[in-house]
Amino acid sequence: MLGTLDVALLRQLRTRGHAPAVEAAMTHLTRLGEHGLLWYGVAGAGAVVDGARRPVYLRAMRVVLAAYVANTAMKLVVGRARPALADLPALGPRTVSGLAYPSAHAAMSFGAAGALRGVLPAPPLYLLAAAMALSRPYLGHHYPSDVVAGALLGDAVGKLVP
Repeated sequence: MLGTLDVALLRQLRTRGHAPAVEAAMTHLTRLGEHGLLWYGVAGAGAVVDGARRPVYLRAMRVVLAAYVANTAMKLVVGRARPALADLPALGPRTVSGLAYPSAHAAMSFGAAGALRGVLPAPPLYLLAAAMALSRPYLGHHYPSDVVAGALLGDAVGKLVP
């Protein structure tokens, strides 16, 4: 049942709203999310510019790293393959591995958003995290459940990392 729903939602995301400009924006966004690059940039800039709150920004960097490590371990344990829809090949950059569950982009993004919400406005942080996560099934690299699991993992890691 979940697998059927996952594929149906993936097909919706792969066939709706695919104007060239939107695809280009989503591809660019997903590239910025590789290995937490965007979030390291935001946290690093904050640490340099806002010395009084530097510990929060440095913690956010630790959260991103911990989310990436936890995500990689889960991918190895679960071993779920990335989606392969013959009529809808994945768009954008190639992935580092063939493993999909959970989404590292979602894990790092929601972990970072949670860690940074005390020093930056929460709505834009979570909007950016959601857009980053959505870019993954939109481009065909993850099932929607991979993204949900990644977001939950990132949120949990963010609560556990000191």
